Amino acid sequence: MTSAFAQTPPPPPGVPTPGVAAPKPVDPNKVVLQIGDESLTAAQYEDLVNALPDQYQQYARGAGKRQFAENIIQLKLLSKEAEKRKLDQSPKVKGQLDFQKQNILAQVMFQEMQNTVKVDDASVAKYYEEHKNEYEGVKASHILIRMQGAPMPAAEGKKELTEAEALAKATEIRKKIVAGEDFGKLAKAESDDTQSGAQGGDLGSFKRGMMVPPFEEAAFSMKVGEISQPVKTPFGFHIIRVDAKENKTLAEAKPEIEKKIRPEIARKEIESMTKSAKVTIDDGFFGPAMPTMPAGAPK
Repeated sequence: MTSAFAQTPPPPPGVPTPGVAAPKPVDPNKVVLQIGDESLTAAQYEDLVNALPDQYQQYARGAGKRQFAENIIQLKLLSKEAEKRKLDQSPKVKGQLDFQKQNILAQVMFQEMQNTVKVDDASVAKYYEEHKNEYEGVKASHILIRMQGAPMPAAEGKKELTEAEALAKATEIRKKIVAGEDFGKLAKAESDDTQSGAQGGDLGSFKRGMMVPPFEEAAFSMKVGEISQPVKTPFGFHIIRVDAKENKTLAEAKPEIEKKIRPEIARKEIESMTKSAKVTIDDGFFGPAMPTMPAGAPK
């Protein structure tokens, strides 16, 4: 059954809506909608919006605000008419209403469990050690010398270099840097990565998994200020300079880790509740239970 709240899909995320100004603060107690003798305040409207799926919330607060209000009016009028006709008294509808109530309560309870579950320091430390690379970052600059076969096209009018020629050129540029020439000026003049080259070779900060493996391996193994030997990737040869290392300590990462593992701890509590409850499932009707994946198995 389609909800009146979902009759019109929101626009794609990130697409600005012309003519929609930023909303002004509104008194939460202000009545913003009146339907017969029933009123809806700004705060109550926000509660309704918060109950929507994430992809609809922005729409219901912005470009779709008026339409969402009209959907609320239709929903309330239709539900009142259904009550007048005693449609809510049919066993089928009662069952559906009861199921919807249980669904909402289950969602609220799961959120409550996530908010109140105890996260011990040992669990946080274990997660940190197992995912340490997620909290390591590097700020680096590079000069790229493209070689034949690279996935991006060569600059117009620029000679296609063989692998040997590209390596020789990168090696010569590195010698100039080590001898004292300015890295940024050479990046602007020589780098085939024109975007970072215009910024003196600056790539900004990145974590593991964001760069091609040979580049990543070199950058994360280098010391701050170090100039790499030419590093070969499918793009060509890179001269890398590490500008900073950004490693979060356990204490710095703790709030983020707690937020990440709370849902998993809550799910384990639900599994425990399920196991302790007296549950019988008719395998002939529902089919056999799915095999449990062993810990650490690929999903």
